[in-house]
Formats: sequence, structure tokens, C-alpha cells
Amino acid sequence: MNQKKLTIIEHLAFISAKYSVSLSELFDALVTARELGKANCENLSVEYRGSIHQEEIFLITNDRKVIVQFRIAKEHLLQKNLHIESWMNTDRIRHQLTKQKYGSNSSTMIQDLRHGMKKVNVEAQVLETPKPSIVNTRFGNKAMVTNAWIADETGKVKLCLWNEQTNNIRQGDAIQIKNASVTAFKGERQLRLGKTGTITLLANQTESTKRQTEAVIENTICA
Repeated sequence: MNQKKLTIIEHLAFISAKYSVSLSELFDALVTARELGKANCENLSVEYRGSIHQEEIFLITNDRKVIVQFRIAKEHLLQKNLHIESWMNTDRIRHQLTKQKYGSNSSTMIQDLRHGMKKVNVEAQVLETPKPSIVNTRFGNKAMVTNAWIADETGKVKLCLWNEQTNNIRQGDAIQIKNASVTAFKGERQLRLGKTGTITLLANQTESTKRQTEAVIENTICA
């Protein structure tokens, strides 16, 4: 499979998880819509919008609200034995399913953090806690600050800690962060706790998550 094909199927997998429909049935709805013009898949409607440059164009809506319009190559649409359901077993899809199951208290994967996000929850392992530095704040006060590195199985990110926060964690800790915000400093993502963010030490970390996080540590700590 080429990368474009994988991206389309993965995107369809995300839609199927978000709207609680079968990925195989959603894919079949595309095929049916190409033949009949329209098709339904549970609460989703699929409309065939024509073709251009050997690509088929589809519009997916939910209660008349547009979800996405996209193109897919005709040869990919008609290909058999795609093993489509295997695309439901990815970090992004598992996170979406967890989010739907547990609501807003679910954790965001580090690879999905974007500048400007608010009230973010993250579960991660502490990679490094550099010695705090003393800085002058814009209010004329002095404060201690450090940028700790934390990681989950999808990547790593800096966690900015101020004053007493700098003593709350140490290397190797498994932590849960709640109500943090994602900012950028010199083009690099950072998590900030602000006034409402909290850090909780986790007593246990699953062996699977621990192994995956350790792999990230091994591959990225020196990057």
C-alpha cells in the first residue's frame, strides 16, 4: 500500500470510531454510493460526488452536517482483501475509543498535543528533571523554573514547572497531568500547568505501557 492509501483508510477508521460505526460497513458504503449515488452507514450518509483524475470523490455527513469530503483512488476502492479492521488497532483509534468511553477525563497522547490546546490530561513517564534555574519574572520577582521531559508510547514533550512544582516529580515517575495547556516556546511544544493544572503520581504503570515508553526513551532521549 502507498502512503496516500494508508492515510485515507486511517482517516476512515477515525471517523468510524468517533461515530460508532463499523469500518468495514463504512468502506462498503463507499462502494455502494459509487454505484447508486448515495448510501447510509448507521447514522452516517455517504454521497458520491463524481471523479477526477482517476479518483472518486465522496461526501460524508451526519444529520446533514458535513464531516468530510475526500478523494480515494478508484483502484484502491475496488481492491479486495484490504484487512480494513486492522486499522482500528492504532494508538490514535484506541485513544478516540477511550475518550468516548470515559469522556473528557481521558488522556491525550503526546503525539496529538497541539499548540493552543486547553484542559489537557496526559499520562506519562518522567524522563529527565533538570536542576531548576532562578529567573526574573515579568512582575519583578524571582522564581525557580525547570523544563522536565516526559514521554508516553507515542513521543515526548517538555513540561514547564515553576517554584514548588519543581520538587513534585523525579526521573522515572509515572505521572498523571490534568488541566494543562499546550504552548510553544522557540517553536517547541510545552505543557504548562498554570493555576488549575495538577500532577499526580501514579502507583502503577502497565507493563505494556512501560515497555513502549522505555522504547521512546531509548530512541529519543539523546535526540
